[in-house]
Amino acid sequence: MSSNTKASTPALKKMFDRKTMTDTRVLLIITIAVFLIMYASAVIFLGKGFSKPQTFFNILNENAALIILSCGMSLVMITGGIDISVGQVTALCCMSCAVHLDFHNGSVFTALLISLGIGLAFGLIQGFLIAYLKIQPFIVTLAGMFFAKGMTTIVNATQFNVENEEFKALKATRITVPGMGSVNKAGNYVPAYVEIGVIVALVIVILLFILLRWTKLGRGFYAVGGNNQSANMLGINVTRTKFMAHLLCGFLAGIGGFVYFMHVGSGSPSHASGAEMNAIASSIIGGTMLTGGVGNIVGTLFGVLSLSTIKNIVSSLGLDEAWWTNITIAAMLCIFLLVQSVVLARKNRKKA
Repeated sequence: MSSNTKASTPALKKMFDRKTMTDTRVLLIITIAVFLIMYASAVIFLGKGFSKPQTFFNILNENAALIILSCGMSLVMITGGIDISVGQVTALCCMSCAVHLDFHNGSVFTALLISLGIGLAFGLIQGFLIAYLKIQPFIVTLAGMFFAKGMTTIVNATQFNVENEEFKALKATRITVPGMGSVNKAGNYVPAYVEIGVIVALVIVILLFILLRWTKLGRGFYAVGGNNQSANMLGINVTRTKFMAHLLCGFLAGIGGFVYFMHVGSGSPSHASGAEMNAIASSIIGGTMLTGGVGNIVGTLFGVLSLSTIKNIVSSLGLDEAWWTNITIAAMLCIFLLVQSVVLARKNRKKA
């Protein structure tokens, strides 16, 4: 047996050891396993389309913004909160950037600042109302959702494509993935690629993973979501921690809004419709518990991938009607909520 194998064996044993198997780790393993089984089944039973690397990269391209929004959602859900305004904030960011670029001769850099500013403004105000004034997160973010929806229409009520040349060049930028291309029907080699937004999304996943695992603030999120009183006794500022979670969620909504804008290249009041529900669903599938205290950003990433994969599978089966996708997602959510209930019951038995 090689030295590398010997070194990896204790790590694997530790990962699956019952004593070290936390709720977060259990849910993460289940999420990754479900995604791998679904994707492998699609490759085996639904033809060669799923076996092409570009099919997987297209999932990332189409869902880069959702990954970012879901990461922000996971942060507030870990603290025991929720934010249902992120979808409309994304639409507001898109419309504001589009109007700025086409009607006010703006630059891509200033458009990015506008998007980040909108996200931060929502994060600051909603975080203050929730953390410091103790108003329920659902009520505050519901108001934020309606406000963002109204503001989007005020900025511009019609859909239009952005014609700014600087932005169009940025939107058309592709990053080639070496060695992952495929040969088309004409016999030509087509390189695989990802959009810039995918790189941004993956960097955010890595940064938030580090934040949650190795920083005081990240540990505070879990402590506050697990039990406010216990977190207070540990010297954690619960109010500030909740505020920071919503501030980060708003900031990520601003980033996600610009990434979404780079993908669609237009402004529309209907953009990102239902994105907040998809973000919540992705977080739940990824192992983030609605009760707070449990969650993993890597799991959220796989939650988005699982959600998109099941949509593609349903479409490949010829079930193009919207209700089939909705029914399938509902079934997935029920299954993962059931799994979470089992994990929660296991957690309560340990406390007892």
